[in-house]
Amino acid sequence: MSDIVTVINLAYVVAAALFILGLKLLSHPDTAKKGNFVSAIGMLIAVVVTLLDQQIISYHYILLGFVIGGAFGAWKAKTVEMTAMPEMVSLFNGFGGAASLLLGWATLAGMSLITLKTESAFTFITLFFTILVGGITFSGSVVAWGKLSGKMSSKAVIFTGLRELSILHIIGMVVIGYFFTTDPSNPLWIYCAIALSLSFGLWATISIGGADMPVVIALLNSYSGVAASAAGLATGNTILIVTGLLVGASGLILTNIMCKAMNRSLMNVLLSGFAKPVEAGEKIEGEIKILSAQDAFYVLEAAQAVLVVPGYGMAVAQAQHAVRELQSLLEENGCTVDYAIHAVAGRMPGHMNVLLAEADVPYDQLYEMDDVNPRMENYDVVIVIGANDVVNPAAKEMKGSPIYGMPVIEAYRAKTVFVLKRSANAGFAGVDNPLFFKDNTRMVLGDAKDTINSIIREFGDD
Repeated sequence: MSDIVTVINLAYVVAAALFILGLKLLSHPDTAKKGNFVSAIGMLIAVVVTLLDQQIISYHYILLGFVIGGAFGAWKAKTVEMTAMPEMVSLFNGFGGAASLLLGWATLAGMSLITLKTESAFTFITLFFTILVGGITFSGSVVAWGKLSGKMSSKAVIFTGLRELSILHIIGMVVIGYFFTTDPSNPLWIYCAIALSLSFGLWATISIGGADMPVVIALLNSYSGVAASAAGLATGNTILIVTGLLVGASGLILTNIMCKAMNRSLMNVLLSGFAKPVEAGEKIEGEIKILSAQDAFYVLEAAQAVLVVPGYGMAVAQAQHAVRELQSLLEENGCTVDYAIHAVAGRMPGHMNVLLAEADVPYDQLYEMDDVNPRMENYDVVIVIGANDVVNPAAKEMKGSPIYGMPVIEAYRAKTVFVLKRSANAGFAGVDNPLFFKDNTRMVLGDAKDTINSIIREFGDD
């Protein structure tokens, strides 16, 4: 018997090591696919060993779920558009939270009356925490999915009594948690816990604006890990504790990075729905200068240094491959091409990195904001493709702006700026952009992919 326990524990150690290695490999685009595969192998080992450890004889439903879930996941991963990747990640977080909630519920339902009376309070506290965090993660992720997919307004939904409603939820959680822990045999408390968690996740996320969704995604990812770790404590599963802590810690680190990139605290993001409205800043006045793709070509042909700043608009236009082709033509013409990636560009962490990696853009040509800002004056042309808020000078110039104080890529300091957008409308945060009216800025209106392809054709005709 001791030999079997040793083998099981050793298998868990191997699975945990594979998770850590996979997480390390995911930190670089060149090894990300391998990291995903290594982590999947680790999870397979963990699942198989857990089934053997718990002596589960019948695998019919497990295999059925594996086949259906695996087939659906493979199909969805193959067919999802890159523009829809953020909301897909939100749903993944939500499913993780729902799985933890159901696991906590099933664990409680499987206890006999004797066990319910003799089990330690710690077990019921961890079960309550699992259900609570799992429910918040699920409902919050569904709201984030709705905001990101356009199925609901991306604006923060604020109404009178929201603060009081949230406070009542928190008080209710404490009260229900006490009754749940002291009287776990009463099913009323678990139903109340589920209802409170789902409701709190809904109101907590619906009051956060679309511009903060990348931070929310990272935080919900952390929540899903915390819920899984709590579930591991409740069920005594070591590997679930380890993996949950890995996900929770990495998600929290990423959330902190995202908040720093926006010059905001996590509490400021979470309580944005309670904040007083920001007073309107000075009105932006000026004339937008329109440039044709042909005239943009003449400027780029003479350029010696070009910086590309990608944003969500590049994903919408699926212009990453065209951008890569333009980069090759510029380099053949003796021009250096760099890419500036803002931490919150796109709709999720790393969105632009994934897009550019898909187009085989060399990773060593991707630079962070702090690397390019000090040498911005050296760039002859900065091409802003569908980005808005991350290059908005209002963050430095307009104290009344909602994004004032947010670190941005200072494209306006370059010699010339090309802004490739479908229109001059505000970005996802709903903030007007003074960059459009700068003397050195030219707007090249239209679909970014079509615009870049037009410039590429000009290079071919040259």
